[in-house]
Amino acid sequence: MDGRDLVRAVAELGTARGRGAWRSAWRHRRADAVALPRRGAERARVPGPLTGTEPRPGGGVLRFARSELLVRVTVGGAVFWSWDGAEPTPSYAVTGGGPEPDPRAALEADTGGGWRVVSERVTVAVSRLGAVEVRTPGGTVLRRELPPRWWEPVGPDPETEADSAGGPAGADSGDRAGAAGGGRAGAGGGEGAGAREARWLSRAEVPADARFFGLGGRAAGPRLRDGAYRLWNTDPKGGFGPGDDPLYITMPVQMVVADAGTHLVFHDNTWDGRVVLREGEEGAGSGPDRPGTSELRMEGGPLRCWVLVGTPARVLQGWSGLTGAAAVPPEWALGYQHARWGFGSAAEVRRVVSGYRERGLALSAVHLDIDHYDGHRVFTVDEEKFPDLPGLAEELRGQGVRLVSIVDPAVKAGDPLHAAGLEVGAQGAFVRDARGREVRGEVWPGECAYPDFTDPAVREWWGGLYGERLARGFSGVWHDMNEPVSFAPFGDATLPRSARHALEGAGGDHRAAHNVYALGMARAGWEGLVRLRPDERPFLFSRSGWAGMQRYGGTWSGDVETGWEGLRASLALVLGLGLCGVPYSGPDVGGFGGSPSPELYLRWLQLGSYLPLFRTHSAIWAGRREPWEFGPEVAEHARAVLAERERLRPYFVTLAHLARRTGAPYVRPLWWGAPEDRALRDCEDAFLLGDALLVAPVLECGADRRAIRLPRGRWYDTVTEVAYEGPGQVLLDAPRGRIPVLARAGSVLPVRSGGGVGLEVWAPARGRTGGGVVIRDPGPGFGAGEVERYAVRWAGDAVLVETEAGAPAEGVTVRGL
Repeated sequence: MDGRDLVRAVAELGTARGRGAWRSAWRHRRADAVALPRRGAERARVPGPLTGTEPRPGGGVLRFARSELLVRVTVGGAVFWSWDGAEPTPSYAVTGGGPEPDPRAALEADTGGGWRVVSERVTVAVSRLGAVEVRTPGGTVLRRELPPRWWEPVGPDPETEADSAGGPAGADSGDRAGAAGGGRAGAGGGEGAGAREARWLSRAEVPADARFFGLGGRAAGPRLRDGAYRLWNTDPKGGFGPGDDPLYITMPVQMVVADAGTHLVFHDNTWDGRVVLREGEEGAGSGPDRPGTSELRMEGGPLRCWVLVGTPARVLQGWSGLTGAAAVPPEWALGYQHARWGFGSAAEVRRVVSGYRERGLALSAVHLDIDHYDGHRVFTVDEEKFPDLPGLAEELRGQGVRLVSIVDPAVKAGDPLHAAGLEVGAQGAFVRDARGREVRGEVWPGECAYPDFTDPAVREWWGGLYGERLARGFSGVWHDMNEPVSFAPFGDATLPRSARHALEGAGGDHRAAHNVYALGMARAGWEGLVRLRPDERPFLFSRSGWAGMQRYGGTWSGDVETGWEGLRASLALVLGLGLCGVPYSGPDVGGFGGSPSPELYLRWLQLGSYLPLFRTHSAIWAGRREPWEFGPEVAEHARAVLAERERLRPYFVTLAHLARRTGAPYVRPLWWGAPEDRALRDCEDAFLLGDALLVAPVLECGADRRAIRLPRGRWYDTVTEVAYEGPGQVLLDAPRGRIPVLARAGSVLPVRSGGGVGLEVWAPARGRTGGGVVIRDPGPGFGAGEVERYAVRWAGDAVLVETEAGAPAEGVTVRGL
């Protein structure tokens, strides 16, 4: 694509977007005004005093004057509680029927007129007014949820109001607002599409020293400071930075770390909401502590909650068991990948790939953005610019490079794919309004319809469409624009909140379906790819999603802004998502929309090389992201960066399989193994890559040295092999060509060596031992791979590395001697 083509393409896109935006926004506002009830008078309600109890497996039901509370401790120690009859399932996050109740946990009387459920790992105490405390077995309070409050609508029948306004908003009487619903209108699903949902508020207290993490992908993290965080998946309309919220992936999942212990809390509710956090303060001298607080306000849906307690590793293992094991990407997807919106032609793709090969730069995949489509229509190809896409894919695959295709959810109205979707089921595949008319929005192709991914039949139909991508030679897909987005100059730029969804047969509107729309699309794509190629692990990642999305692949950190603030936001997003159970993610290296300086690009490339998804990506109007575009010095440094990623690829394979087995993210905060270390809890500019490596990226312009807070133990600089002792802070050189990376003493890393996989072992301190596990890639299928365990110890003046059977390990290189 030459300069004139580029300008013309941008102009056409901007004109189409502007032309349809106001029309789309007006339609959305009109649809909501007609089909959603107006917020009228409301009555506040609290549970009231305790009136009775009913023991049940794992806990029991506590009845209050105006509400009832179900408390259950499950096998493995996860705690579930809910108000007003909401059950753990159906749920978009929880797999299967959820864990079984712990038969040893029992409901028993507590002091002060309350009750408690005691189990091996956790105690749950409920006061006579409905406050819920989560305690350690020793009695230390980790979290105290105050009695919740609801605001129930009062006054005229909302269905009558909707009818008089001209919209039969209550047409589906008795439906539930969200497949995750349940319970009475006060806390669960509504009693019809137009029923005015009860809003609710839950306020919790945590220890004064606690720190908050999670809530999905937050650019301001990873530690979440005082402030409000919205729970509504949103395209921020351009490059984002640390001050932007919400972003593409929000989820009501918090990791709370304190001296007393770590816990994860998940409010299983897909509706729009807001979390207000305030860190606590310890009293000076004999003064009282001010606890930290977390206030959750939801616009509707059930009030139900899961809590897991223990070490960070135990907590995320329990979370993985609850919401599903993470998908393992193909081995090639753990290498470096290059994307660009604006390749423009097969010739340009060949030119870029040749540029990498000629300069000795490792490359695993090339991603084609929407410009390879015919008129931006999904599941098409511009045959003039890409006349033989299967041939191009085969040619690149012979060079070790895969092709990956973008897939958007919006379907251009009136094209053949839209016509085919109209034949799916009784109502067609697309989202409709309360009157049964198709909901339309404006996206890149123009006026579009949106598949309803909360309908199993639609997911099956959509998943079958990926056969077209496979036939074109693509080896993977990435989902974009799936919050979902409809261009509009104001508001949330999504579907009308009154739009109707199947919600697994329960029925409801977009208020309940919005946050899980992308999750449903990911499930459709993943299951379709598995059906089409049952012997090959799919490669799929998604811009948006919700709790449990790790089952269907990973994510990338959206259109992060080009700048040092964007670089820092990239690390915050990856760390936060990992603590929410999404281990495979990464940013747009270099930022999406601007032209990074050579220094910024190189520092971003260095950071990205130690993140799970390592990908450059840029907008059609932005500068190129090929390393040689930034000068020969950057290209030379980039060669070393990409070579090191290739050398460590077997380690990333091990981390991928460990994430599936244990729930542990590849990228972990420094406090992962020592959450009681307050200094580590406040460190946000470095991270652990697995158990073996500590990575300290350069996040400031012009920096050539940087301080690092070390966890306990001995750490080796992987370049100089100088040893440092933790805990404590050290100052290390960070010249332009590299960032500080340290290896834990006694660790075992699988690395590429001589065309195979060797073991790089870092010597333990004298008198200490070490070890590690290695999982080799089992091939393209779904094999788990065998776990190889190694022990490391000193024997005289030599370091011995032995297998689990006690035999000497082969292919070992010992460093740090």
